Amino acid sequence: MRVKEVHDEAGVGHMLIFGEPADGCLVRIHSRCLYGDVLGSQDCDCGPELDLAMDLIQGEGGQGVLIYLEQEGRGEGLEVKAMGLHLGEETGADTFDVYRRLGHPDDSRTYDHAAHALAALGLRSVRLMTNNPDKVAAVADAGLIVTAVPLETEPRSPQAALYMAAKAKRRSAYPGRHAGIGRDPVAGPWGSAFDSAARHQDR
Repeated sequence: MRVKEVHDEAGVGHMLIFGEPADGCLVRIHSRCLYGDVLGSQDCDCGPELDLAMDLIQGEGGQGVLIYLEQEGRGEGLEVKAMGLHLGEETGADTFDVYRRLGHPDDSRTYDHAAHALAALGLRSVRLMTNNPDKVAAVADAGLIVTAVPLETEPRSPQAALYMAAKAKRRSAYPGRHAGIGRDPVAGPWGSAFDSAARHQDR
């Protein structure tokens, strides 16, 4: 495994390169979630998605890329995230509503630095393991051909199910089988982000 720092004015992170990834390799762009990734929280899908992505990479002979971004709390930090979780428990509001009530945007993350890091590896195409069209758009806009690979995980608690449903509704993340949406990342009804990926595939 090789490790490279990923950074620009938008933020920092690290790229873990497993084996000798080639065109079409599996890639995961993952924002840090202390609760889910480290503490094993049952209230989100962050840890299960990361675990599944790593299992898929290992299933292909350990060839792939993980980009781990320091964008805790959808880019607002751990303190805001903790405040949001507390307010959500008190009011029953979803994670996006509570961020607005606290005066923060729904999602301030950016993925351009991650996408440019992938391009710098010399990759021309990747299979991006994600349920977030913004990630697909960022990698496609960096000039790579992108095939989206949905990460389908089962919610581990009622709170996780509500969180996943809120993401699907509010952030246009396609939720896989939980909402009966199809899997084709280009032909499916994913909106402008996946249209961008399709345009790059046509080039």
